[in-house]
Amino acid sequence: MGLSWQQGPLSAGAIGHFLTPEPLPERLLFAERLRRRMRVRFADTWVADSENVILLHEPGRYPVAYFPREDIDRQALVPTGRVTHHKDLGDTAWYTVHVGERTTERAAWEFTDLPGHAAELRGRVAFAWRAMDAFHEEDERILGHAADPYHRIDVRDTSRTLDVRLGDTVIARSENPVVLYESGFAPRWYVPRADIDESRLHPVEGQTFCPYKGLCDYYDIGEARRAAWTYPDAYREVERISGMVSFEADKVEVHLDGTRLLPEPGQNVISHGVDRGLDANEAKAR
Repeated sequence: MGLSWQQGPLSAGAIGHFLTPEPLPERLLFAERLRRRMRVRFADTWVADSENVILLHEPGRYPVAYFPREDIDRQALVPTGRVTHHKDLGDTAWYTVHVGERTTERAAWEFTDLPGHAAELRGRVAFAWRAMDAFHEEDERILGHAADPYHRIDVRDTSRTLDVRLGDTVIARSENPVVLYESGFAPRWYVPRADIDESRLHPVEGQTFCPYKGLCDYYDIGEARRAAWTYPDAYREVERISGMVSFEADKVEVHLDGTRLLPEPGQNVISHGVDRGLDANEAKAR
């Protein structure tokens, strides 16, 4: 997802390639000014507040926000003396974050021996996402990870016919599904409830969370486990898919205009952790 995660252009599993005469390095890091006000909250205190954040995109990771020291509550950072080594960016000094009676170890870090080509990260500190209470852009909490400006979702109507089967059983047939295009993923097809035999959908316990779409519920279909999913209250940016159902093409047969859809390599979502203390009610309230 986005620039360096999942199948983005800077990820190890990129689906495209750069048209250059010489091979690019196996690892490419990309840093840019975020151009958004970003804040970090810890123990009911804003420990960082900046309009000069640098976002670092590193292969296989979500983007990480680096704050200039002058925009951080200096008393909140306590050196630990622990130093590790980043393969591309050199020595990394770790900090404990301390506010009032609250202390979290290894909650922030800074690169202290940067190579010349990465000098723009000098004097900047990043906070461990799950160690902090919350990250905000302006007054709105950002959930899951720093927002990737290269991650995009488009939802489109279509008049194509989608059929879903499990063996000889028809699970769904729709002439007006919607298709969701999301950075780094193959298209996902969502079916209106009216076009589904809902007696075949058996809700299962457990939800997952997408920072861009919200909380996701799952269904078993016969012996096919978690073969379908839905976002019952999708975020407003993708609210058109709220309550609609999508189906896993490797667990049931999904046919689009008579052609069976097959799963594409690298399409499984890779979990990268969630916010500390994030619960379902808070995710819904975003």
